[in-house]
Amino acid sequence: MLIAGLLADHLFKPDFFSGYIRLAWYIAAYLPVGLPVIKECREAVRNREFFTEFTLMLLATVGAFAIGEYPEGVAVMLFYAIGEHFQEAAVSRAKGNIKALLDVRPNFANVIKNGKICQMKPEDVVIGEIIRIRAGEKAPLDGEIIDGESSFDTAALTGESRPKTIRRGGQVLAGMINLNCVVEVRVTRIYADSSLSRILDMVQNAAARKAKTELLIRKFANVYTPAVFFLAAALTVVPYFFVGDYRFSEWLYRALIFLVISCPCALVVSIPLGYFGGIGAASKNGILFKGSNFLDLITRINTVVMDKTGTLTKGIFRVQEVAAFEMDEQEFMKVLAAIESRSTHPIAKAIVEYFAENEAYRASKVQEIPGYGLSGTVNGKEVLAGNAKLLQKRNIPYPAAIDGIVESIVVAAINGKYAGYVLIADEIKDDARLAVEQMRQNGINQTVMLSGDKLSITLKTAQEIGIDLAFGDLLPEDKVRKVEELKLVKSRIIAFVGDGINDAPVLALSDLGIAMGAMGSDAAIETADVVIQTDQPSKIATAIKIGKATKRIVIQNIAMAFSIKAAVLILGAAGMATMWEAVFADVGVALLAILNAVRILKMRF
Repeated sequence: MLIAGLLADHLFKPDFFSGYIRLAWYIAAYLPVGLPVIKECREAVRNREFFTEFTLMLLATVGAFAIGEYPEGVAVMLFYAIGEHFQEAAVSRAKGNIKALLDVRPNFANVIKNGKICQMKPEDVVIGEIIRIRAGEKAPLDGEIIDGESSFDTAALTGESRPKTIRRGGQVLAGMINLNCVVEVRVTRIYADSSLSRILDMVQNAAARKAKTELLIRKFANVYTPAVFFLAAALTVVPYFFVGDYRFSEWLYRALIFLVISCPCALVVSIPLGYFGGIGAASKNGILFKGSNFLDLITRINTVVMDKTGTLTKGIFRVQEVAAFEMDEQEFMKVLAAIESRSTHPIAKAIVEYFAENEAYRASKVQEIPGYGLSGTVNGKEVLAGNAKLLQKRNIPYPAAIDGIVESIVVAAINGKYAGYVLIADEIKDDARLAVEQMRQNGINQTVMLSGDKLSITLKTAQEIGIDLAFGDLLPEDKVRKVEELKLVKSRIIAFVGDGINDAPVLALSDLGIAMGAMGSDAAIETADVVIQTDQPSKIATAIKIGKATKRIVIQNIAMAFSIKAAVLILGAAGMATMWEAVFADVGVALLAILNAVRILKMRF
């Protein structure tokens, strides 16, 4: 429609009739982009907010129409509408509804009634009822195992990388995933009081406590808009008292030019585009910012708190060390892999995977010794494989140093004699140490690790990576408490980095939430303000660099817009500026600012 209006300038001769047709063309082009601003302006007036950027946009564009500069009026409103549309679309796509996206509870619970399985909603199950949880299913409610035993993936609640074996009498929490055997559980809490429900509540409560960041242009407009409006009005009326040959039409014309020049198009377009340039640059580097305000906020972060498993470590068990005693290491692993191949435990799978390229012996008469490990026969030899307590139970001596090992360890005995051990650990990500170093180089004063894993493992990992403070054995509510304690120091601006649903409450509570996106849970990704799509912790420093570069460009645009506009405004008030200068001060400055904003897309970080 705007192009059609420009063509109308050339097609119609400047007579009375064609002038009206030209005006009609531009009004038709103006209305689609102008109506949303008119509605916002009307709503603001209803709320007694008379001086907003919407008011100024409306006055400036109507002023352009009043002095016959129809293309200027349409173009200014069009640029403004495009900037607002991109801003709102990016935020709405990224954020969504937290409550709906975090509803990760199971759809039903298998309740045993009169010997039959009855599927019920978790909210309808009462305390004392018996539920059955099959292999692969998620526990729908908190309860106590009354029949069977199984390994459970507890990462969703505790963040602990190692699955937990829970036996009869042990407590199962809603959100844990049953890995292998069917168990029956007596419900001890209704769903509203369950661990999973409490996590969801914490996310929403923490999000409610989180301050909303106002757009820079909205703050600026609170002062700029009334100032410009009253200056334009004064420019029309005040000269009457001081100018001898005062003509109202002449000074009204100056005032309208003044309004056109002062239109904040360069700011309302270039500022969002500067931020979106930063968002685009971040996306090219595998980082998703969910809004321009988070690009600004990340430049002020001085404390980074991180989860361990899945954030700084890979969350996958790997064999770290093999130590054979008085036998060949290859032979030792051949025997150990044979017996561990009969187990479904993740640690056993790690050992078998480590030996996958080689042919193991065949194991027979394999028995699980609950809480200790496995026993069986391999190549005619009696083999024990498990924890150190298994060897203690069989009175088999072993090196005392084994008891001081922090990581998960599998010790083995062959024919009643200690044969060696295998060290299993969650691997630290390749760039974890580099990430911490780069964060310090980019203004981060303190790094903290919070983990649901054992304190000894957490401290060891923190030491290897170079983390300042570390806390282990934490449940989700403990992580929230730790972050709240850190926030008691008002000078701290905290970013939390995590990947699991157990991290979601802390992600929402922190000043800036950063989630690992490739392997992270949906809850963490949707709650976070920034998502690292590559799962590389070194991208945290990259995100800070992009935020700082974006801020520099935005400040440059603001300074350029203000300086040029101020100069042309003075000329306009003195009657020395024509509409050509007004167009340059508005659209021209906007184009320069846009060109400056897109520079960030070509920068390397």
